Amino acid sequence: QVRVVESGGGLVQPGGSLRLSCVLSGNIFRSYTMGWYRQAPGEQRDLVATITSGGSANYADFVKGRFTISRDNAKNTVYLQMNSLKPEDTAVYHCNARHRITDSEYWGQGTQVTVSS
Repeated sequence: QVRVVESGGGLVQPGGSLRLSCVLSGNIFRSYTMGWYRQAPGEQRDLVATITSGGSANYADFVKGRFTISRDNAKNTVYLQMNSLKPEDTAVYHCNARHRITDSEYWGQGTQVTVSS
């Protein structure tokens, strides 16, 4: 059974940094495109960034230049380095794993990121 588990959220001041981690277990990590999404209260879930098994990354315009997605295939882990955080980045951040052939996808339960002074 595939499991996706996030960690690393918390409270940070505007301009600060956080690094989120997401571990996939139960299947072959390299088979999945990994992504981070976020959802603020009362809002839809938005794509933040994705990264293919080969390392090609894609970002939403609102995080370009501030966030970096990366993956360590040996550790079955994807990361989201978030710098220059703004209050509007406050949301629950969810990790997504999408199988590159079958399109099966799995979601983590999310980790809360709060940017506030």
